[in-house]
Amino acid sequence: MESPSETPAPAVTTAVAPPARPSPARPVWRGAWRAVRPAERLCHATGAVLVLSGLAHLVVFAVDGGPWDGPVSWRKPVTFGLSFGLTLIAITWVTSYLRVGARLRSALLIVFAADCVVEVGGITLQAWRRVPSHLNMETGFDTAVSMTLAVGGGVLVVLLTVFAVASFQNRPTGPLGMPLALRSGFAILLVALASGAAMIARGVVLTRTGHQEAAYHSTAPLKPLHGVSLHAVLVLPALAWLLSHTPWSDRTRQRVIHTAVGCYAAAVLAAGVWAALTW
Repeated sequence: MESPSETPAPAVTTAVAPPARPSPARPVWRGAWRAVRPAERLCHATGAVLVLSGLAHLVVFAVDGGPWDGPVSWRKPVTFGLSFGLTLIAITWVTSYLRVGARLRSALLIVFAADCVVEVGGITLQAWRRVPSHLNMETGFDTAVSMTLAVGGGVLVVLLTVFAVASFQNRPTGPLGMPLALRSGFAILLVALASGAAMIARGVVLTRTGHQEAAYHSTAPLKPLHGVSLHAVLVLPALAWLLSHTPWSDRTRQRVIHTAVGCYAAAVLAAGVWAALTW
């Protein structure tokens, strides 16, 4: 006798949840920016404002015209805004590779940023007043501005020298070639500081002895040396960082950075010889 057929159990269906939407990827730069210390953010932002100020005055020069050279021209707020802005950004970045205490570095960077603002601000103010910014002792106000810029230059020398000494006291961190780039950049930067101090010192002496016009023109021979050596601390470390992102071998990258340091040193030497022959 056959057994009665069993009724098959109903199939159980399992609800499948829809796939979750992937969260939007956050830009890499946003995460990197959040990891930056507040003092570094302030310095980068300040440097960007100074660069924009220099570019804005380039537009003013294009509209207003006037001489590019000389003690009274739009050249000074343009070049000083760009130079100080880039230098502030560069110093903020490269000092992150130095073995310096975080609090000490932040304090030095904040003072450096404030000094850069004072320097560019004083120069820009005098440009709008149509009077020389440096070595100008015509009135009490002009003397105050000129002396403030001179003192500010002294503060810059002290701060940058501290960072330069730190780069040689302890080997900097960073990718291959960065320690050499940093030490070379800071060593060449000391040449810029020395040439800047020499320009101020000679100009002050000429001004105090009644040779005002000669004081304005006395800085010309040292300007190329000062300008070339000022930005080595940005160019050489930036090159080392770029090389670290190439597929080249360590030996090739070392050769490139050594060649770059040699070429930059040769350019500084040539500018120094020209300054010595024309000063």
